[in-house]
Amino acid sequence: MGIWLAEELCHDFEVAVFDKDPKKLKHFFNVKRFLNIEEVQDFKPDLIINCVNLNITQDVFRRVIPLLPETCILSDIASVKNNLHEFYESTNMRYVSTHPMFGPTFGNVRDLSNESAIIIEESDKDGKEFFRNFYAALSIKIYDYSFQKHDEVIAYSLSTPFASSIVFAACMKKIDAPGTTFKKHMTIARGLLSEDEYLISEILFNPNTLAQIEKINSQLTYLTHIIKDKDHEEMKKLIEKLKKNIE
Repeated sequence: MGIWLAEELCHDFEVAVFDKDPKKLKHFFNVKRFLNIEEVQDFKPDLIINCVNLNITQDVFRRVIPLLPETCILSDIASVKNNLHEFYESTNMRYVSTHPMFGPTFGNVRDLSNESAIIIEESDKDGKEFFRNFYAALSIKIYDYSFQKHDEVIAYSLSTPFASSIVFAACMKKIDAPGTTFKKHMTIARGLLSEDEYLISEILFNPNTLAQIEKINSQLTYLTHIIKDKDHEEMKKLIEKLKKNIE
């Protein structure tokens, strides 16, 4: 996502990129490439977008903040915002937190008209306006949520399919004649497991995830009873309910 952001923003803004791994900088063009984080100080950015894993997001901010102008806006695109609100407030700097609800695995970054992004309501006014204009120019649907609401939504929209795909992969065995539905599930599972392990952990360790897992367990128990009893009437009721759920 850092590469995608740099590619999109460098058309209209002066962009600089730093990564501790020099090999990763070869992916960037039309941007300044910093081999040393201290180079940020001379660049004097108006906005810094932190695109690292959540487990080191705050550490990276702490390292770079002393190098930034006081007017610089801090920004993240973390999938889970747990504790970020408190951290931002402790810095006494302006900040904007957003979450593009797509990624390079499944998202078509060349056509984002069917994709969404969340902007955190508590963010700085100028920062929100910047990202609102940026996402709107790419025809991305924009939603405004608080930090708390964001993590509640993510627990439903990401944790549930992540957990379902993991269970599917855990029950996997080789079959010679996979059906269409099986192959579609396999594609999703492979895509998920190609993601960085920290990203998967971030989503599943969201404090709101456990409640969603418990709902999955409850529905599996219900389905198990229907199958054991070969209860056609109850199965019919369940399917009718599911159809309404996904309308």
